[in-house]
Amino acid sequence: MNLDEVLSKAGKHKARTRLGRGIGSGHGKTSGRGTKGMGARAGSRTRLGYEGGQNPVLARIPKRGFTNAGFRKVFQIVNVESLECFDAGNRVDAAAMAAAGLIDSAARPVKVLGRGELTRKLTVVAAAFTASAREKIAKAGGSAEQG
Repeated sequence: MNLDEVLSKAGKHKARTRLGRGIGSGHGKTSGRGTKGMGARAGSRTRLGYEGGQNPVLARIPKRGFTNAGFRKVFQIVNVESLECFDAGNRVDAAAMAAAGLIDSAARPVKVLGRGELTRKLTVVAAAFTASAREKIAKAGGSAEQG
């Protein structure tokens, strides 16, 4: 018999440990907090990465080079062939693409890539276009607007 096979009420739920209820309970006096120090104090929590005043590992490791991660612009990708789902003459912006399910969010920037062909005249509004995408949209009679 395993613990996960217990079906009766008895033994199904383990009672929480009651702290500070005398020496006989095994969790009396200091209530499992040890003696003194930050962990023994009421309401204290050490922040993530805190090592008791010792220089933390994040401060000890060398930091070299450059990262652009905080400033990098991450685009949502839409190919020209995906724009075929819109009717000719429509204005296709991020909101329209999100409604059609081509992108996840209208709030994040969109980049249009040039894979596939476009046969409909569309006004496409996006944050960025590749040269081939711009060319294919113009060839179909539409326009590519930065926005």
